[in-house]
Amino acid sequence: QEYHVQLIDVRKPPYRKDLHLFSGRIVNVDIPVITVFGTDCAVGKRTIALCLVEALRQQGIKASFVTTGQTGLLQGSKFGIAVDVLTSGFATGEVENAVVSAYEQEDPDIIVVEGQGSLGHPAFTSSVAILRGAMPNAIILQHPPRRDYRCDFSNFPMPTLESEIEMIELFSKSRVIAITINHEDMTDAELKNTIVEYESKYELPTTDVLKFGCDKLINTLFTVFPELKKGASTKCKPLE
Repeated sequence: QEYHVQLIDVRKPPYRKDLHLFSGRIVNVDIPVITVFGTDCAVGKRTIALCLVEALRQQGIKASFVTTGQTGLLQGSKFGIAVDVLTSGFATGEVENAVVSAYEQEDPDIIVVEGQGSLGHPAFTSSVAILRGAMPNAIILQHPPRRDYRCDFSNFPMPTLESEIEMIELFSKSRVIAITINHEDMTDAELKNTIVEYESKYELPTTDVLKFGCDKLINTLFTVFPELKKGASTKCKPLE
């Protein structure tokens, strides 16, 4: 009141009467839903998701973004909620409602959903609600190869990519279609070698979006979801 400004708490959950339980409406979403997950918190999941959405739009593809955290809300995301502040019984339903709302209001070709934490991280449960509520058709997994311990938990070693991929695919009944790399503490040579190593070892397209852009991810989406090509331009470089 003193300075005539309005303070908004973006982490304040909706009133109980406005919260949504899971309804099953997600099965009516008949376009690709992609989630960007990670092997840890604070690895760049939201950044990768936003870069991918922008790259898709530049290709002429109608892409909607659903945020699941307060930073995405602060950045202006039209759809989403800070999942980790919700009562657990409503978390899945709120994610579902955000995805369905994006589908119904924007009529997109594809929806990209931001992940939170990591499915295997003992400190977070948001990933469970996101997988249950969004029911993604495919997952992109962000990983920091040089991180030895989980963020803020120096007594918890980082998981292997194998274990996280196996857990995500088993839990979601979907599949990881690409790996993206967080290049923290890596030289350019190490990054390039790691990309080659991962593509050989995991047989998944691998890239660093901040270094090399989203071309490889978009080509992967075209391969997995060929219907996306119909609305795309020819600007995207073919996958070598």
